[in-house]
Amino acid sequence: MKKTLIIIAVVAIVLAGWAWFGYNGFISSRESLNENWAQVETQYQRRADLIPNLVNTVKGAAEFEQTTFREVTEARTQWMNAQGRGEQIAAAEGMDGALGRLLVTLENYPQLQATQAYRDLMAQLEGTENRIATARRDYNSIVRSYNVKVKRFPGLVLAGLFGFAEESFFEAQEGAEEAPAVEF
Repeated sequence: MKKTLIIIAVVAIVLAGWAWFGYNGFISSRESLNENWAQVETQYQRRADLIPNLVNTVKGAAEFEQTTFREVTEARTQWMNAQGRGEQIAAAEGMDGALGRLLVTLENYPQLQATQAYRDLMAQLEGTENRIATARRDYNSIVRSYNVKVKRFPGLVLAGLFGFAEESFFEAQEGAEEAPAVEF
C-alpha cells in the first residue's frame, strides 16, 4: 500500500512538473512570436510613414495615373486601420502590391530619379523593404517553431489543455512571383 502511494506521488509530481515546464515553454514561445510580430509591425509602420513623403515627392515631379497614388494611399490607410494579425497581414500584402506598381511606374520617369529628395526617399524605402523581408522571415521562423510545439506530442496535449493554438505564417500574396505590369 505504501509502495503504491509512493508510485502515485512520483507519477503525480512528474506529471505536474511536465505540465509546469510545458506551459512555461508555450508562454515563452508565444512571447517570442509576439516580439517578432512587433518587429514586422514596426517595419511596416516605417514604410507607411515614408509613403506620404514619397508620394508627395513624386507628385511634384511627375504627372501620371492618379489611380496609382490612390491605391498606395488606400493601402497605407488599410494598414493603419487594420486590427489583429490577420487584417494586418492582408493589409501589408495589399500595400506590397500597390507600392510595387508605384515603383515600377517610377522607373519610366528618369527625370524624377535625378532629384535628391527622391533618391533619399528611395534609399530609405529600399532599406525598409529589406528590414521588412528580414522581419517577416524571422517571424515565420518563430511561427514554425511555435506551431511544431503546438502540433507535436506530447505538447499538443498541453496546447489543447491550455488553449495554445496554431499561428498563421506571413505568406506571399498570390501572383507575387510576377512583376506588376505598367503600361502608358
